[in-house]
Amino acid sequence: MALIVHKYGGTSMGSTERIRNVALRVAKWHRAGHRMVVVPSAMSGETNRLLGLAKELQPSSMTPESLRELDALAATGEQVSVGLLALALQAQGLQAVSYAGWQVAIETDSAYSKARIMRIDDARVRADLDAGKVVIITGFQGIDGTGNVTTLGRGGSDTSAVAVAAALKADECLIYTDVDGVYTTDPRIVPEARRLATVSFEEMLEMASMGSKVLQIRSVEFAGKYRVPLRVLSSFTPWDIPIDEESRSGTLITFEEDEKMEQAVVSGIAFNRDEAKVSVIGVPDKPGIAYQILGPVADANIDVDVIIQNVSHDGRTDFSFTVNRNDYARTLELLRTRVVPTLGANEVLGDTRICKVSIVGIGMRSHVGVASKMFRTLSEEGINIQMISTSEIKTSVVIDEKYMELAVRALHRAFDLDQPVA
Repeated sequence: MALIVHKYGGTSMGSTERIRNVALRVAKWHRAGHRMVVVPSAMSGETNRLLGLAKELQPSSMTPESLRELDALAATGEQVSVGLLALALQAQGLQAVSYAGWQVAIETDSAYSKARIMRIDDARVRADLDAGKVVIITGFQGIDGTGNVTTLGRGGSDTSAVAVAAALKADECLIYTDVDGVYTTDPRIVPEARRLATVSFEEMLEMASMGSKVLQIRSVEFAGKYRVPLRVLSSFTPWDIPIDEESRSGTLITFEEDEKMEQAVVSGIAFNRDEAKVSVIGVPDKPGIAYQILGPVADANIDVDVIIQNVSHDGRTDFSFTVNRNDYARTLELLRTRVVPTLGANEVLGDTRICKVSIVGIGMRSHVGVASKMFRTLSEEGINIQMISTSEIKTSVVIDEKYMELAVRALHRAFDLDQPVA
């Protein structure tokens, strides 16, 4: 009898009818003899509605105290979902019990809106599973060491589900979404994009970090660290399809790199519209300058992505990096008030009209000229590259936002991602 974790996104929980379908699917798995834990997101649009209410009441920048209240508010969306799903399962004749993150407990640090899971006390959940109950746990949230409700950031329900699966040593974690798997790129931009039957953990990690919205990056990190078997599949398939068929659908995130996978030089094209570029102009070119700029940014819990430092002229240089657009205004204010006066830099410039486009593939390890082919393809389309970042299995470029879809389509063709796998 396998222990299975199901995670359902906001679209899957978007109405009482959809919640009823989720309950029917979960009941099918439970009646087949599986021990079931379910981690749902808030109903579609609910978190945005709650945050919108908060912004009406406090439109200015959030203080640490207000971030605490914002987390307490945002966490209520998932609490509604688990209660409704428990009721729907009970209507199917199953024993079901719902828990908020603090009741499990899912213990986190105190970084409000971006908390990280420290540990999960699984005793209560295991006792319920042993009693034959379906356990439903809120995604996206936990509790810190002083008893405050925390949230894990957007997409945090994926992380919650994988973390719960890791703590329980689940046989598999199934992530149900509004798409039927991981594609070579977004089919809304490239209709010829193909669904991948399998993708390596490393590729999925890179694709998530580069902007793929299918899985949240921290959930992939958890899966890799604790080797949680993970599958992405659609919740909009008929709920009563056979379990053996359902368990082979979607995309399997695998930890094994077989020969067939190595044939693909590039497995996918990822992109991210949610970035902004910040440039500190005319800083002294001396040891430690990068730390003096980025140290205060890190202390403010702001993630930095692509970084570039220009060639020095007359002992001064320009230093540029990208951040999430949600952190853009805060980053500019921090640099202008704290960093520029200290360093004696000339000015700080910003640009929100950028995007990042990346090619990802484990085959890049053993093939030369992949980045060159990417750059040539963009050049032929008249697309200028502003910044470049590379790793062993990915190359990313920062370009003008207006060229994003053109770049994705051109690269998808150039690397033959529209062609069936041999």
